[in-house]
Amino acid sequence: MSIILNIETATKNCSVSIAKNGQILAIKELNNGNYSHAEVLHPFIVAVVKEANLKTTDIDAVAVSKGPGSYTGLRIGVSAAKGLCFAFDKPLISLKTLTSLAHTISINDGCIIPMIDARRMEVYAAVYDKNYQEIRKIQADIVDKTTYLEFLEKGKVYFLGDGAHKLKEIITHKNAVFVDDKHPSAKEMAALSFDKYQKKDIEDVAYFEPFYLKDFVAVPQKNKFITN
Repeated sequence: MSIILNIETATKNCSVSIAKNGQILAIKELNNGNYSHAEVLHPFIVAVVKEANLKTTDIDAVAVSKGPGSYTGLRIGVSAAKGLCFAFDKPLISLKTLTSLAHTISINDGCIIPMIDARRMEVYAAVYDKNYQEIRKIQADIVDKTTYLEFLEKGKVYFLGDGAHKLKEIITHKNAVFVDDKHPSAKEMAALSFDKYQKKDIEDVAYFEPFYLKDFVAVPQKNKFITN
């Protein structure tokens, strides 16, 4: 038996679940269009543990979405996960954010391209087949009408995630299918983290860092006050 706490904070969806042998016992999510992770993550953790009639010490492992995604969101989620692992001497499991996102849909043919919004016309994306096998690794794509043409020419391509809206106006290929309102979630993490737990596929808690894909670039704020 395994009790795993799953934490997803890579995008604006702050999501926490607790699962037994891959089956969800409790889940809390908030996607209000803002990054509310700092305020709601720890209350969500407390809430799902309580709702599942468990104690924090009952958790066998902690799984966290490792990115790519929001720099701040990932830092908050990974810090919380590592803190729990250190405090209770539990293993840490990491999951690719785009893999979890791909699992929010199922298809019979074609491929799935989950994507996370980046700056301007850029997205973080990977390509998966109908069995969720990664057929093109995660990378940062600057999108135009030809970006995914090699996959579109072969069959249906399902675009999803908060980066997919950038493509709707520029990719009009007959094989393009846009799936709305899909976000990385701790719901899909449950089965994926259980699989990794069984395989003993865990991280070194002391040295684990999120997968940012690109270096963080701070955007300076404009001065609110002008002095003469």
